[in-house]
Amino acid sequence: MEAFGKTLVIAGLALAVVGGLVWWLGPRFSGNGGLLPGDLSFRRGSVSVHFPIVTCLVVSVVLTLLMRLFNR
Repeated sequence: MEAFGKTLVIAGLALAVVGGLVWWLGPRFSGNGGLLPGDLSFRRGSVSVHFPIVTCLVVSVVLTLLMRLFNR
């Protein structure tokens, strides 16, 4: 149970750090709607649809690397 508690604390701290970075860096990346190059965005009239494909890939790679780092 102690290992589970330690994992929760580490996950909480990591989430707080990521949240702080998003909060701090968010306005700098909002010029293009918060999308990375390669993300798809369609607008027709008053309807807009976003498919953040590249953003999902980047987040997946970062989370995979972090999980591998903490599971050693």
